[in-house]
Amino acid sequence: MDTIMASLAGLDNFALYFVLSVIFLFIFKFVYAMVTPHDEWKLVKEDKNVAAAIGFGGAIIGFSIALSGAASNSLSVIDFAIWGVVAIIAQSLAFALLRFSFMPRIAERINNNEVSAGTMLAAMSIAVGMLNAACMTY
Repeated sequence: MDTIMASLAGLDNFALYFVLSVIFLFIFKFVYAMVTPHDEWKLVKEDKNVAAAIGFGGAIIGFSIALSGAASNSLSVIDFAIWGVVAIIAQSLAFALLRFSFMPRIAERINNNEVSAGTMLAAMSIAVGMLNAACMTY
């Protein structure tokens, strides 16, 4: 019984970080929707746009990777929250980088359901999320 209780001793911290992570996912969804010129939810839910689903899915995965790095390396909940905001900014900048340098017509291409554009957006978002998480090891 003592082993079980010792294992559950960190449950409150787990719950706090997990709930904050889910909240951050919702915040990221809204921030990302403001940064992108297209409405991912409408494209995915109403138009069944595969390119938008791939791109937005990659953005969520990339952000989650970065957020997991923040959770793993944070010194406190406040530290985690600060680095969670940094992760949102970095992932938003990943879209801007792709849009304004490598693929200036990416929003138009995603609106046109070009899967290659969605795949490149997903790849960039995941790559930035991995780099972001790696850079959070302090």
